[in-house]
Amino acid sequence: MSEPVHAPGRDQVAPAGGRADLVLEGGGVKGIALAGAVLAFAERGYSFPRVAGTSAGAIVAALVAACQARGKDLSRLKTTMDGLDYAKFRDGSWLTRLGRRVGQGLELLFHDGVYRGTYLREWLGNELADIGVQTFGDLRIDDDPETSLPPDKRYRLVVHASDLSRNALVRFPWDYDQYGLQADSQLIVDAVRASMSIPFFFRPMILKAGDRSGSVTLVDGGLLSNFPITAFDRTDGRPARWPTWGVKLSARPDALQLSHAVHGTFDIARSCLSTLMAGWDRYHLDDEGVTQRTVFVDTGKVSSVDFGLDGATQQWLYEQGRLATSHFLARQQPRDVVLPTEGAGAMTAQPPGGTT
Repeated sequence: MSEPVHAPGRDQVAPAGGRADLVLEGGGVKGIALAGAVLAFAERGYSFPRVAGTSAGAIVAALVAACQARGKDLSRLKTTMDGLDYAKFRDGSWLTRLGRRVGQGLELLFHDGVYRGTYLREWLGNELADIGVQTFGDLRIDDDPETSLPPDKRYRLVVHASDLSRNALVRFPWDYDQYGLQADSQLIVDAVRASMSIPFFFRPMILKAGDRSGSVTLVDGGLLSNFPITAFDRTDGRPARWPTWGVKLSARPDALQLSHAVHGTFDIARSCLSTLMAGWDRYHLDDEGVTQRTVFVDTGKVSSVDFGLDGATQQWLYEQGRLATSHFLARQQPRDVVLPTEGAGAMTAQPPGGTT
């Protein structure tokens, strides 16, 4: 395994069948599109030395990194996503059955989040165990003599979370030493569970520090960096050995300038949270080289927390990811890319049924 060396810019183009690191944006249920994007890359012959992700991006990134570590076919991503019961992510306690608004309000009051997040942890834990991966030690990079990375950063997977107790972005497994914890022994599923803890929607993740300094509260990494495209960029000026490509669950920046009305206290709170989670990364897309190496997947009006999506909309999201990656590769290598034929949902502008 070789450590990626990056210099962002238009020259970040790998030949078909080469290597590329991936950075996957968070986006809740829209992460289905990430699976489509990743598989479109894999079908063109690419392998992924390292993968970084936030929230839903962390879920897909963990599965990709695990498959790569154990030599598993990435086509299992499609089977995994097809067999997932997304409605079970809304795993509220008996309080939520008291009535939607009352129950959710009580969950927020007592547990700081409407849903427990237990189903995600159990489901992903079982998937990783089936692949043969559980701890970050299973994803350690040991066979790259040319690497300049320090030992604490030699991993196939990087998961981003937000530490509310210390007001900081944390990158696991890189930052476990800050909590007095040994990275290799930490469960991957716990880091992902922290990264996908959408504030108020899921209960926060509590991490017990190993240095007896107490516990910290972790939530969705998107609060501070929903699209950590620079995670693997090299800073010593050496030339890139292969590129970092990002997959973002939105249209290109010029399509994001539409305004929307904001009414009432709850709408303001929701908009503040949304702005906080997207603002810095959206600004960063203007930096030279970032847009050129980013796959923009148009997910229409699908909500990140619409875990009741029907099968047609799930398939549409998956196809949108595949299509966006194919178009991205076509721009990079126009003579060597075959676009997919139009299929069910592949070229539609909006998801079936107008799901919001």
